[in-house]
Amino acid sequence: MADRSSRHDRAPTYRWSRDGGEGVELFRPRVVPSTAGRVRHTVASGDRLDLLAARYLGDTHLYWRIVDANPALDADAPLEPGIVLEIPTRSP
Repeated sequence: MADRSSRHDRAPTYRWSRDGGEGVELFRPRVVPSTAGRVRHTVASGDRLDLLAARYLGDTHLYWRIVDANPALDADAPLEPGIVLEIPTRSP
């Protein structure tokens, strides 16, 4: 069963194979969502993506939506205080 909250839900895919083999299905590169429905957050000391996701989106596991809205953001690096993040608002 597919995870409907996954960043890959309904993402376009393509097949790739080497030398005519069975191949694999790959996701196309992500598309940055539109800027509608966002708030700006200035990162403070102690902010983390999961905590921001809980605060703004109601679920720590939705941190990837913040990453998708900020293409220059490295999801594995600590957040630098003072940077401004675009935070998508919750879907109705």
